[in-house]
Amino acid sequence: MMRLAAAMLLSLNTATAADLQPFKDAGPYVPSPQSVVSDMLRYADVSANDFLIDLGSGDGRIVLTAAKVFGARGFGVEIKEDLVRKANEAAQKEGLADRVKFMKADLFKTDISPATVITMYLLPDTVNLLKDKLLTELKPGTRIVSHDYPLTGWIPEKYVQMDLEEKVKISGVTTTLIYLYIVPSKVAGKWEAHMPPAISKQPATLSLKQQLTRVSGSVRLDGHDVPLEDVKLRGDKLTFKLAGRKGEFSGTVKGSAIEGMLDGKTPWTATLGG
Repeated sequence: MMRLAAAMLLSLNTATAADLQPFKDAGPYVPSPQSVVSDMLRYADVSANDFLIDLGSGDGRIVLTAAKVFGARGFGVEIKEDLVRKANEAAQKEGLADRVKFMKADLFKTDISPATVITMYLLPDTVNLLKDKLLTELKPGTRIVSHDYPLTGWIPEKYVQMDLEEKVKISGVTTTLIYLYIVPSKVAGKWEAHMPPAISKQPATLSLKQQLTRVSGSVRLDGHDVPLEDVKLRGDKLTFKLAGRKGEFSGTVKGSAIEGMLDGKTPWTATLGG
């Protein structure tokens, strides 16, 4: 309970009249059908280890379900006071108030850095105005689940389309979309790499270019640039192959360092240059 309270204190500034004037009107309250809520949480692999923040939490159903069914902790951010009150009352009634809370706040001004999972059902322009905030404040590996509207330019880790009759009264069609994204580490730049001896006995230069989750690059070995193939970045996990050579490099990005293995057997490391 103390961890939850601490996270919430970090996440909110003292409310002022100006704070409660939203940066942008996120649109009318439209709840996600309960079946979609369950699917969103399931596709994100929510568990008791997660801290979930719902942006535009409405009646609180996503956060409440995450706590009650999946054991998670977290909070919801909502600008409409009556919905905040209703959600907190539901948390009390269901015995979840020690793990979840709902607050009246502007989602654009709320600190979301404690999250391991972000959920949202917002209008597409609002979703895309949040892109920089999500990338700047969230830790690599944080999962983002968006109902119906994608983050333009981001490649989803998972994309699910289904038909639900319940959606007709919400959007006029049965089509329901769920997008799952993973916040990537920042890897762009030149890295001094210490490769396995079979690859190079001398330090090599690993050059990486990045556009969100898209990564490309090359490694300079013995005076020759070798292109990278099958490069994948999933949160802080980086994998790639060297063109014309066998074996897969995998590594974990830890700020300005990468620690990894070649084919799960031989270690390699890299340090970001100044």
